[in-house]
Amino acid sequence: MKHTETAGPFFSVIPPENGQNCRRFFFLLLAAVFLPVFFVSCSTAPKRPAEIYTIQSMTDTLIGQANKEADQGNYTEALSLLTEAWRLAVMTDRPSLRIRVNMGRANALHALGRTPEAEKIWRDAEVEAAFAGEPVLVSANRVYRTRSMLLSGRINPEEALSLVLEEQEKLQPDKLLSAMGWTARGLAEKDLGRYAEAETSIMNALAIHDKENYLEQAAYDWYLIASIRSVAGNYTSAIEALNQAVRFDRRAENSFGLAMDWTAAGDVYHKMEDEDSAVLSWRRAADILRAMDKPNQAREVESRVKQSGRQDNIRTPRAD
Repeated sequence: MKHTETAGPFFSVIPPENGQNCRRFFFLLLAAVFLPVFFVSCSTAPKRPAEIYTIQSMTDTLIGQANKEADQGNYTEALSLLTEAWRLAVMTDRPSLRIRVNMGRANALHALGRTPEAEKIWRDAEVEAAFAGEPVLVSANRVYRTRSMLLSGRINPEEALSLVLEEQEKLQPDKLLSAMGWTARGLAEKDLGRYAEAETSIMNALAIHDKENYLEQAAYDWYLIASIRSVAGNYTSAIEALNQAVRFDRRAENSFGLAMDWTAAGDVYHKMEDEDSAVLSWRRAADILRAMDKPNQAREVESRVKQSGRQDNIRTPRAD
């Protein structure tokens, strides 16, 4: 199995070519890429045309909608929204906005398995960032591309880690991008079997997301920590981490994230040979997916229940 952010004992709910292996990956990348950008003016400066503010507002609205679609796993819809956001960003001729929207488009294409197209847009974004004198965005773009190559098995983890370390310090001026760097580093360390170092890296990302109250990102950090612990064979502590992911996703009302949390919990319980808890977790995930009108994903999770042979013979869990 190629490296994915759910690699290890977790199985995929949706086949890789449909983008599920990215889970909230794309949504989190959008959140890191699209930081608020405000116009600065003073009473002595010439006023800019009102249309510019209108275009910026429209672009921000599209980005917000794309975030929501990606949060629910609807990457095609998110890409469509970002394509229109790109058109508007071009009209504003603001380099940082153009670069960030292009990076978001590339992330969406990667989530959809359209890697060659993503690579071209990433290259274009890096060239523009360098030309515009945006060193943080140059480094961010390089880390995104490295992470993409790691996830798709097009680069070995040693090389990926080296590339991330080369760029990581340059991301520090931007908190969310800095957290993204820690996440990419942790994924490479996980692939190298350096589980303690990997967890420390993800914890550094978590510290940023928790402090800044980015609930979905913090939930995803706990999800990754659970994955690291599970791969290392620490199943009990993996469940503890998934409980934290559920807690943050509930606060964020992030339904798709919750479905993935419960699916992963079922997988870990299955590894622990606790089939009752596994079935209850998978059922909860399937319920959420059906409520979200995602019947195909729900059926995929329900297939685990059938394979367990315990769907009609579940003992009542202990309340303690």
